[in-house]
Amino acid sequence: MKDKLKEILGNNSILILGFGKEGRSSYKLVRQLIPESKITIADKNKEAFLPDKFQGIGACELISGDGYLIGLDKYDLIIKSPGIPRHFIPTNINAKKVTSQTELFLGLFSKQTIGITGTKGKSTTSSLVFHILSAYFNEVVLVGNIGVPPFDMIDDIHEKTRIVFEMSGHQLENISISPHYAVLLNIFQEHLDHFETYEAYQNAKFNISRFQNTEDYFIYNSDDPLISKQVEKGVTATNLLSFSMVQKTGNGIVGNENGEISLNQNQLLDLKDREQLPGRHNLMNIMAAVLVCRKMGVPNDAIRDAIKGFKGLPHRLEYMGEFKGIRFYNDSIATVPEAVIEAVKTLKEVDTLILGGKDRGIDYKGLVDFLLEGSLRNIIFIGEAGKRILKEIYSKDKHPGMNCFPIKGFQEMGNIIKENTRRGKICLLSPAASSYDMFSSFEERGEAFKKIAENL
Repeated sequence: MKDKLKEILGNNSILILGFGKEGRSSYKLVRQLIPESKITIADKNKEAFLPDKFQGIGACELISGDGYLIGLDKYDLIIKSPGIPRHFIPTNINAKKVTSQTELFLGLFSKQTIGITGTKGKSTTSSLVFHILSAYFNEVVLVGNIGVPPFDMIDDIHEKTRIVFEMSGHQLENISISPHYAVLLNIFQEHLDHFETYEAYQNAKFNISRFQNTEDYFIYNSDDPLISKQVEKGVTATNLLSFSMVQKTGNGIVGNENGEISLNQNQLLDLKDREQLPGRHNLMNIMAAVLVCRKMGVPNDAIRDAIKGFKGLPHRLEYMGEFKGIRFYNDSIATVPEAVIEAVKTLKEVDTLILGGKDRGIDYKGLVDFLLEGSLRNIIFIGEAGKRILKEIYSKDKHPGMNCFPIKGFQEMGNIIKENTRRGKICLLSPAASSYDMFSSFEERGEAFKKIAENL
């Protein structure tokens, strides 16, 4: 397959646009395949080229600063990193010149790939599919948005290797090839700071199945109105498999609130005891994983046993322990309102909720209504998003029956939690906002919350 990629790269003048983790991965493989060719790397951030992040080999030109997007028309091939929005590329650039590591990888391995996307749940579902398949088959790899650029694993991929690929909207934005198995979990308002419109974000997500053919499989959440509407319009894959909590018909599986999964009203799996994957949203993730693994030949018993042995991922309804009689849960990954609502519903005994972060213009009306109708006693608001949520709460005629605590910094919340949260109840970080105002990632935010809990 490397020979095929080398043929694609050819003798072209190549620009690697964006030099984060995936950009460095692209450079490493491209340089290996065409060692004598001149490669240009462009990134707005000058620190991308610091020695600890970059070791130049062969002829290479580096471009940084505000002018990093100037002169793109002089390159034959532009390998764009997912962090750079597609609409940043000038309109005079031939679209056929612009590709990505995801698109190049799918060009080699689409028939072996299980692509999994969704606004929420894609990391958990991808990890679960990988866990189940690895327990039954020998050659399985996990790549993509989970933190492993696909090119980094290319030497471990053979003809029979099963590839689980977690795909973000950023990665899907610039593809013209879809994976053989496409899984679409849900679509909520998210990443409006990257995409020009919510519609553009939706279109990027739908790319996971847009370029499938009649032999491919599309596995989708039929309870999601946006996804169902798209399926009604028509999709190219003829093998459609749905998962649902409410629809009893269709070619797929249905779950119920008791944790039972059935196909055509015949019970497949009883998953009442799933401590590592609690809640309705995780049951939806499980059903998507079950559909994939059944189609790939994994028997029900093996699927059930693997699910029971699966450990949940950090920062996703992660139980951190009990401190000062308060149970702490870290759900830092929850950057949209829908995820927060599901978290509160799942845990049931949340007494203190921490909301807010970077404001990206997401609609918080549904979350505000949920909070006003619920029984939460304490809410801590942080960041610009927290300010806006609090403002929307106080704009309602119904005055909130909870204690509201606007704060400026994370470290301010420790005493508030200790003094106001009832013993035996839960303090939950589930922010409904991005972390990028104060932290480099949701993981860093979650670790900061853990320290606050431990310091009590």
